[in-house]
Amino acid sequence: MRLQLQSLLDKLCGLLCAAALFAIMVLTFFDVSGRKLFSNSIPGSLELTELLMVIVIFAGLPLVSERGEHVIFDSLDSVWPAWLVKIQKMLVHIFCAALMIALATLMWKTGAQFAEYGETTAQLKIPKAPFIYGMAIFCGITGLVHAALPFSRETASSEIEGAAL
Repeated sequence: MRLQLQSLLDKLCGLLCAAALFAIMVLTFFDVSGRKLFSNSIPGSLELTELLMVIVIFAGLPLVSERGEHVIFDSLDSVWPAWLVKIQKMLVHIFCAALMIALATLMWKTGAQFAEYGETTAQLKIPKAPFIYGMAIFCGITGLVHAALPFSRETASSEIEGAAL
């Protein structure tokens, strides 16, 4: 069951990140080409790039958390006993889970406010609420990933091994 959820997370988030990153690449190519060849850029390309970056960052967050690829400060891990490092990492995951779920809740409320007020981007008038809701959903998923990590044998043992490096 865990491997199926992990595979689904990898595929959905990975595909979404890849598609958004590819769209940024194509948009940038045509925008720069249009500017250089025709002295005319794509209207709203900056807004589109910003919205696509939101997708890349927030869809990638659950993957980064699940794989333990965050930037970490581990200079004391080699000095502390392994049991203390394990407890510290578990507490960090629990704290991150609570923080990400709280952030998801706040973002969901902000998305509701944006939807109510009809907030849109300045130039292209794209509604902002769906992006805020998406950010909230991915923060919630990231919180759930962090909540599951302290109870995963694979993660706990690999983190302890990684701490010794």
